[in-house]
Amino acid sequence: MHPTDCRLLADLHALRVATWRPEDLQVNIDQRQRLVDAAQHARFLKVGDVIETFSVPDVNGGIVDLGTLLGKGPAVLIFFRFAGCPACNIALPYYQRRLLPQLQSLGASLLALSPQIPDRLLDIKQRHGLEFIVATDLNNDLGRRFGILYTYDEASQRAALARGNPIGDVTGTGTWELPMPTAIVVDRARVVRFVDVAPDWLVRTEAEPIIDAVRAIQTEETDSRRIAALA
Repeated sequence: MHPTDCRLLADLHALRVATWRPEDLQVNIDQRQRLVDAAQHARFLKVGDVIETFSVPDVNGGIVDLGTLLGKGPAVLIFFRFAGCPACNIALPYYQRRLLPQLQSLGASLLALSPQIPDRLLDIKQRHGLEFIVATDLNNDLGRRFGILYTYDEASQRAALARGNPIGDVTGTGTWELPMPTAIVVDRARVVRFVDVAPDWLVRTEAEPIIDAVRAIQTEETDSRRIAALA
């Protein structure tokens, strides 16, 4: 992420160091490190994979169809955890500021996805005035298909239960599963052109490589049209 925005994520961790009980902080740190250490990269969606079309409910009550998005140009998919996730409340406004304008100028769409049910997920869109689509990955279907889900470890589950807010109640899914923060660029043939998965949820994909991937697709399409016109 941009240095200023990375600073916000670092400040978030620093605030936790200063204000959380040491044992609670260690649970958080240990869970994130375990996810990094145990990440099964071979299971993650990869460049060159073809995504089956899908439809998901957006937070405004509509249905978002991948095929419709791709009818306008490439699509960028951003997976995030849930509306109350502090790091997500830094990352999504960052994408609004530094990614969305560039994608709009390139004719690409931006879709942010969380397993949280739509009426609870609406909060993050309204809070930040997000102008891109925010939608629910029902039952974590896409996250599971793309190999990017993780489950709270036992210490994190115990801590959440002690606080009275198990994540399944927060998201409305009834499970301990969440997606790892992930950025995906899909071309109009539904081929994955860029993927970045962050097992540590305090790490988020920068806007620049996403924009570069979309530009590369647009350049290829322009070249193909030029060659076809000369044929």
